[in-house]
Formats: sequence, structure tokens, C-alpha cells
Amino acid sequence: MKKILALVFMSFLFISCGGAPKLTFMVGGAPNEVEYWKKVIAQFKEKTGIEVTLLEQASKTEQRLQSIQVALRGAQPDPDVMLLDVGWIGQIASAGWLEPLGEYGIDPSPFYGGIISLADTVDGKFIALPVYVDGGLLYYRSDLLTKYGYKKPPATWQELVDIATKVQAGERASGNSNFVGFLWQGDKYEGLICNALEYFVSAGGNFLDPQGKPIVNSVSNVKALQLMADLIHKYKVSPESVYTEMNEEGVREYFQAGNAMFERNWPYAWGKHSADDSPVKGKVGIAPLPGFVAGKGASTLGGWHIAVSKYSDMKKEAAQFVQFVTSFEVQKNLAMELGWNPGRVDVYKDADVIAKNPNLPILREVFINAVPRPSLPYYTIISDILQAEINEAISGKKDTKAALDAAQEKIIKVIEEYGAK
Repeated sequence: MKKILALVFMSFLFISCGGAPKLTFMVGGAPNEVEYWKKVIAQFKEKTGIEVTLLEQASKTEQRLQSIQVALRGAQPDPDVMLLDVGWIGQIASAGWLEPLGEYGIDPSPFYGGIISLADTVDGKFIALPVYVDGGLLYYRSDLLTKYGYKKPPATWQELVDIATKVQAGERASGNSNFVGFLWQGDKYEGLICNALEYFVSAGGNFLDPQGKPIVNSVSNVKALQLMADLIHKYKVSPESVYTEMNEEGVREYFQAGNAMFERNWPYAWGKHSADDSPVKGKVGIAPLPGFVAGKGASTLGGWHIAVSKYSDMKKEAAQFVQFVTSFEVQKNLAMELGWNPGRVDVYKDADVIAKNPNLPILREVFINAVPRPSLPYYTIISDILQAEINEAISGKKDTKAALDAAQEKIIKVIEEYGAK
């Protein structure tokens, strides 16, 4: 890891000291995504004459965060522009490392207002814009829904349990002993927190109250966590592997193999399930996640946002690049070419985009009400605490209330140590 960070730092020195300054853009992701960003950069140069150097990051999100922190902590002029996971914005902004975008005439109104206010605004100033957004969704086998006499996907968790129980029993009796009712992300990592937030909010709870005080062990949250555990141990519609190894890809692959009725995952899974080589192609539907009461489900906000470094030596040009990346034209192209869910609301009404992804109208409604994780400088510490305690509870090693009581006590100590604003 030290070698990786050293190479990153050396690349900053090389770019900063060699010849005329160039705008730098730090981004990672899958190889096809990085290649597409090169096309975007070329289009920007053709339109503005401004040359951009792409600083390619590792594909793993943890390493992407580290490379950004190395540059910003060292007050390096590069990168000028970067992509940030929505969960990092509060942490990085609280350090004073991001440039307010409103000062450069950038208009946030075409974007989801709730996302701008909850995730991209710090101390009254918006400091990032969503390039693409994500939210938790319920995937279901539409063919099996019909086969077992159901007309629509579940609107409540109890309906999901009932359908999952019936279909699981029927498919196992038909010879598929590997078939399960419901898959979700329960391994001890950030994905578990995204799942837990959805259950908690759908029960009327959350991690923090509107004033930022921890309410982890609230009655609503205990009820929600008990359901998560019951899905595995009482109803037995989710396998024990949920809490030992299930992440996004593990869930996606198991479902795509034809071995599950329901799957909680992000929008990216739709493209995988719809591919020509997918065993479930044409047999999958998507819906909002259920709630304890119909219509009261919740979806955790995900996605990547674009921001300008406070230490950039080309802030005006960086702002131009942000405007270009978040323009209607580029946002539409990202949706068409990469299948990304645009940050701009108006792209969801475009006929070409809808033809490419008929699910976009559903996604638009999900994203409007998406719930962000806490925007705190010490969020990663809180997340680690919650991961450990929630995973202990859903594994059956710890009583649900005891787990949340322990998490509440530890989180209070963290807040006292770091000092809440």
C-alpha cells in the first residue's frame, strides 16, 4: 500500500512540475468506464481548447479514497477535479478541501433537489454535483411471480416473506435444492450498512435524528433489525451465507444463476441480468423496496459526485469541466453508453434514454426519496461500529437490542471524542 501511495504522490509532482499546467481529473472504475472518460475529455478539449490529463485510480473504492486523501491532505494542486463516492463527501468537505461551486455560476436546479441538499451541500454551499446516482432496488423473478399466482411484487416486508416462502418451497420441490427466497447484502462491509439503513428507515427509524444525535437503539430500529435476522433464522427465506459472504456481486451472481426469487441490489445489476448470456434474461422485474407499511419503503442513496479541489490552480477551468460533465448532452451519453443513472432529472424524460432503459421512470421515483448515509467527518468509524454489531445480530450471535445498545454506546463515545458541530 505504501508503494501505491508513493507512486500516486510522485505522479502529482510530475504533473505539477512538468511544463505548462494542465487541468487534471482523477477518476477510477471499470476499464470501460475509464476509457469512456477519455472520450469525454477529448470532447471537452474540442469544445473549449482546454487540455485535461486523466489521473487513473485503482478500481477498488478504498484505494480511490486513499489516493484522493493523499493529494488533498498534502494541499497538492492536482487533481483539480475528482469523482467522489457520495459517502465520502461529508468527510472530505468537513476538512475544507472542496471548492464551493456556486461561485462559478454552476446551477444545481436541474438535479435532484433532495440529493443536492442532503449530500452535496455543506454549510449552506453546494460543493459537488451528482454525475450518476444509485439507490437500492428490489429485483424479482417476474416469471415465477406469475407462475405462483401473484399479480404484482410485494409492497410490504410481510408480503415479501409470504411470496418468498411459497416460491422457495415450490422451486425446491421441483428439484432446485439451491433455490432461496430473498438475497441481500449482509456481510460485514459498507453494503450491510446500506441495507440496514433501508430496513431502519422503512420502520420509521434511522441512525441519527435530524439534530445529529444517535438513535441507533430506537424501538423502530430494533424492530427492523429483528426482521433482518428473522429473514434468515425464523422465516428461512434468506440463507446463512447472507451474513458470511454476500456482497453485491455474490448476490447478483446467485440470483442470475436462477436460484432466487428476490434480490436487493443496485441498478447496475439490471444490465447484467438482461445480457444475452444471462439465464434470467427476460424473466426479471424491478420495483421499489418494500416497507413495513405499503408505500413506506426506503432506498439508500449511492452514486458518484464530481467536485473541485480547494487547492486547484485552475479553478475556473475546473468549473468549466464540471459544467461540461453535468450538461444534458454528456449526462445523456453516459446513460446511453454506460447505462448510468443520470444526476440530472431532465435526462429521465428523454425518449432515447427511456428506450435504452425502460426502467428509468421507476428509478426516478426511487432516487427522489433516496436516503443518504450520515454526512460526518468520522462516518467511517461509525460505519465500522454498525457493521460489527449488526452483523453479529443477523448471524444470531447477539440479541438484536443488545447489539444496537452496544452500537449506540460506542457511537456516543465517538461523537463525544470528535465533537459534534
